[in-house]
Amino acid sequence: MECEKNTLSIDDFRILKTIGTGTFGRVKLVKLKGNDKMPPFALKILKKKLIVKYNQVEHVKSEKLVLSKIKHPFIVSFFVSFQDETFIYFLFEYICGGELFTLLRQQIKFEGEVIKFYSSQIVLCLEYLHGSNIAYRDIKPENILIDRKGYLKLTDFGFAKIILERSYTMCGTPEYMAPEVIRHSEGHNWNVDWWSFGVFLFEMAEGSPPFCDENPIIIYQKILIGKFSFNRCNNRKLKNLIEKLLREVDKRLGRKAGTKDIKAHGFYKKLSWIDIYNKTIPPPWIPVVESREDTQYFCEYLDTDEASIASSVDLSQAFSGF
Repeated sequence: MECEKNTLSIDDFRILKTIGTGTFGRVKLVKLKGNDKMPPFALKILKKKLIVKYNQVEHVKSEKLVLSKIKHPFIVSFFVSFQDETFIYFLFEYICGGELFTLLRQQIKFEGEVIKFYSSQIVLCLEYLHGSNIAYRDIKPENILIDRKGYLKLTDFGFAKIILERSYTMCGTPEYMAPEVIRHSEGHNWNVDWWSFGVFLFEMAEGSPPFCDENPIIIYQKILIGKFSFNRCNNRKLKNLIEKLLREVDKRLGRKAGTKDIKAHGFYKKLSWIDIYNKTIPPPWIPVVESREDTQYFCEYLDTDEASIASSVDLSQAFSGF
């Protein structure tokens, strides 16, 4: 899709339904008016007032910057951003298979070969992002979509940032935060992604993250202590990989040679990375969809007419030049 950001407005789209919600807005399935032959899009709609209220302006600007620089077969395609007085809009390709999180909850846990298939695609994403000095900082099953062929697409770059040296921002999802992010005074870089990748592996193998509690403070304490145990996983090499990832940053796998360290681990010994990249390995699960607008793999949400909501606060300065 080729278009300039200043030529688009929300009025150019026919809104079909809500397919996701978040702290600052919603993701809606939309169609471009006057062109029924074009596929549907996912339109991320963020409320400026909330972005400013929670001091997230720089994160949103960073998200746009990162999205404008990346293109990868396992990352959701970003087309354009635009804004009006009330909202920021990000337009993406629509991925119809739903979240990996949903599939994991249905199956409770994944077996070793399934984990290898899915996790290898995230490794390739991180290899690409880290090669561009981008730390993703929010790896979790909710941020991973399944396309109609059964392969993955990483989405939601709200915490992603280009880091040349260190960042001191405490951000991410509590259960997946690396200890150095929690101790934000020491700073962090892209190595935090290998910690959250370890949490991601553990969750696929066990059915839940290793550090859980209803109170985020308790979660942080558990992460800093760093103790966890396996109850369901019986794959020796996978457990070894997880144990090497869920370590303090100075001992964490990936710190020395990055992705090369991960790829060289015994868990991935028989995997063809080229076949994964080329998508020639049969997926363990393929969504059955009736049309390009099929949303059966997403949760049902109560739709609201957000496009009509106006703000009484002048937000033009905060998003000038966006």
